[in-house]
Amino acid sequence: MADTTVKIDSETRDRLAILAAAHGKSVRAYLADLAIEEENQLALGRATAAFREAVARPGIAEAFDAEYGGLPPSATGNRAA
Repeated sequence: MADTTVKIDSETRDRLAILAAAHGKSVRAYLADLAIEEENQLALGRATAAFREAVARPGIAEAFDAEYGGLPPSATGNRAA
C-alpha cells in the first residue's frame, strides 16, 4: 500500500495524536481503525433503515408472530412492550 500525505491543521493533528495515544495506537493505526468503524456505522445505518422499512409493511409483525410464536414472556411473566 502506498503512503500519502494529508494536510491538516496542527490543532487537529495534536487532537488525533492524543486520541491515538489514549487507545495505545499510532495516529496511522488509529485513523485506519476509525475509517473502518465509520464504514461499519454507515452500513449499520443502512441495515437499520432497511429493517425499519421491512417491519413497517402491513402484516409483517403478524406474520413473524405466526411463524415464530411471538415474543417470549419476560422474566417477570409480562410480555415485553
